[in-house]
Amino acid sequence: MIELKKISKWFPVNGARSYVLRHIDLTVKPGEFLSIMGPSGSGKSTLLNVIGMLDRFDEGEYLFQGEEVSKLKEKQVSALYKQYIGFVFQAYHLIDELTVYENIETPLLYKNVKSGERKAIVADLLDRFNIVGKKDLFPTQLSGGQQQLVGIARALAGHPGLLLADEPTGNLNSKQGEEIMEVFTQLNKDGVTIIQVTHSEKNAAYGNRTIHLLDGWLQG
Repeated sequence: MIELKKISKWFPVNGARSYVLRHIDLTVKPGEFLSIMGPSGSGKSTLLNVIGMLDRFDEGEYLFQGEEVSKLKEKQVSALYKQYIGFVFQAYHLIDELTVYENIETPLLYKNVKSGERKAIVADLLDRFNIVGKKDLFPTQLSGGQQQLVGIARALAGHPGLLLADEPTGNLNSKQGEEIMEVFTQLNKDGVTIIQVTHSEKNAAYGNRTIHLLDGWLQG
């Protein structure tokens, strides 16, 4: 599903290159649950963004479903993202002008899902995450934990084949965090490939493989 070959990413600083990722080789097979760990600044979120096609890379080759990502046009990359990927962001990235219901519905509109089916999917997610009573509220009216739950529900709405999660339980209490990890485990059993960035050894253990980054290098 995913194959990274010698992927590097840098930023120019005072005429030199400041590397964020260095020569990353990584293969993720369909149905895997991969955890990415490492200290702050190690490149974890950047690697997740490269895999999710939100960040471009400067060197190397990235094959997604057999497609060489760097050779695709923006429109093709966008189509791949919408078809296959759900993303849970650490900073939520909810749309402030839309209600909870509308935020969750957004990926389904991109996929041209019919109205009746959209309503059923959103209703199921609102119920699953116990946020039915919040459906007409706006993100600014929610707590951080509630916003995170909405973000996760939105990521799942389009039934993605690949779910990318950046510190998915970072703003949740321990009980909510465990519930989310159990949801991820069930999704993985149902065939969804999951890649999560986490600081938590406990959360990492839900995956079937863990990799570590340090200063942009893949360890071991």
